[in-house]
Amino acid sequence: MTHDILIRNGTVVDGTGAPPARADVAVTGDRVVEVGDLRGQAARRTIDADGLVVTPGFVDLHSHLDAQIGWDPTMSSSCWHGVTSVVMGNCGMTFAPVRPGGSEVLATAMESVEDIPAACILEGLPWDWEDFAGYLDALERLPRGLNAGGYVGDVAVRLYVAGDAACERDFVATEAQLDEMQRLVAAALDAGALGYSLSRSLFHRVPDGRNVPGTWTAPEEFLHIGRALADAGRGVFESAPRYNFEHEPGDRVEEELAWMAELSVRTGRPFSFNLQQIASLDDHYRRVCELAARANAAGARLRPQITPRSVGVLFSLDANSLLDGLAAFAPVLGRPLDEKLARLRDPQHRATLLDEARRSPVDPYERMYPMDADAPATYAYGPGDSLAARARAAGVHPLELHIDELDRSDGRSVVNWPVMNTDEQAIAELISSPVTILGLADAGAHATQIMDASQPTWFLAHWVRDEGLLTLEEGVRRLTSDTADFIGYRDRGTLRPGAFADINVLDLDALSLPVPRIVRDFPGGAPRYVQGSTGIEHTIVNGVPFMERGEHTGELAGRILRSTD
Repeated sequence: MTHDILIRNGTVVDGTGAPPARADVAVTGDRVVEVGDLRGQAARRTIDADGLVVTPGFVDLHSHLDAQIGWDPTMSSSCWHGVTSVVMGNCGMTFAPVRPGGSEVLATAMESVEDIPAACILEGLPWDWEDFAGYLDALERLPRGLNAGGYVGDVAVRLYVAGDAACERDFVATEAQLDEMQRLVAAALDAGALGYSLSRSLFHRVPDGRNVPGTWTAPEEFLHIGRALADAGRGVFESAPRYNFEHEPGDRVEEELAWMAELSVRTGRPFSFNLQQIASLDDHYRRVCELAARANAAGARLRPQITPRSVGVLFSLDANSLLDGLAAFAPVLGRPLDEKLARLRDPQHRATLLDEARRSPVDPYERMYPMDADAPATYAYGPGDSLAARARAAGVHPLELHIDELDRSDGRSVVNWPVMNTDEQAIAELISSPVTILGLADAGAHATQIMDASQPTWFLAHWVRDEGLLTLEEGVRRLTSDTADFIGYRDRGTLRPGAFADINVLDLDALSLPVPRIVRDFPGGAPRYVQGSTGIEHTIVNGVPFMERGEHTGELAGRILRSTD
């Protein structure tokens, strides 16, 4: 028998948590057919993996590629980081169901919450559906490099049933409206939705400043709607929780965990929800994990969803810049990069900029970190790494140091301002917790603010290889079978005969990240950050070579994954 692909001599880490083993992997069609010593067997293509690690493809539970899938079949930047399957529709934000003519409402809500330009969303998707079944059918017609599935979102469901009134803080759904919402969720599950997502975050708002529908909803409403998952016997819940109070200090961790645990117990369904360390909430992340473990011992299935690095806002001369607030920089705001660089390099304008910059406060730059354009990107910082600390060592103002670096790097230098997960020890604690699950990469979202789609590469390079926090087999398990099994992606997340051939071939020693950069490849030339990787040699999706050393092969074998498959 001649296989389609034979990966020889690699160190196989199969995704189950089993120790690494030297083995060959044979692929025929879209499946793995053999793993072991396959000397003497033939294949149409052979990949020499000697010295490399062979893993299942990574499953990203938390993306917002709902719009980008319409115009970018590679779904970058996820494609450069070993991701072969994504989950869309997180945080209650989905594009179905939608009333005829209601696309702009959902598009502007997505822009407000996830920083994806509404104009791109409206131009880049066909919007030829109303219900969730029609939405999935529309996605089936699009070319895709990655596998993708999605939740049905509470925000879309509430807007469909109650219209703009659902955004009001005092809105309470009637019994008839709750029944209709439950019916819509049930119909979405029947069509293949992976579950039901919602948002309680105070940071999620519609364009006029009101919180998104569901933020202030009484848990009883979610319990009513959630019966659809219990009746179906499948699907998971996902939420952006509300841990903080609106106008007072402290947190409401116990209250938020209590209703999520009750919903999980009543329906028998798993529930994942966002969790980051936040300085203003003290040790709330630790108490969330403790309460989740306690609830699980009593019958719940809670998985706090974490990210393995800081969540930071990025500043680049080609997008939002640290210089944007200077009057001397105002004439080139919104202008192309070369015009901004020319202003920095003009002696007269530079002198004016520096004079104004030196009068600005230094304190904000104590918490901002420059990312050198010609060095690998890092997200772990020491006391001397901040922009302010580097400037003190050089005897200049932070902005003067930054302007010099922008000049030297032709504008490629980026500054990272971590706003969540700012404590490296807290991140290690979250990763080590037995109840947490990896997610929150936010691929496709926050186009000119954040670039976190690269987290699988950082996780393996930093926490597994460099820090040794987890073994290689456990790190791979966390990125593969743990996430695949949670969301219900069948026959994915492991390397075994019969599994779908979603495969990565990695050079673990070479794994690293370049500094994020701005490209303008969204509809209409809108900008966004992208970030590639080094060390991911091959990514195969459904048995078809997809990425090779960061370059797309031209093949697109991704599928829409439904809960009914």
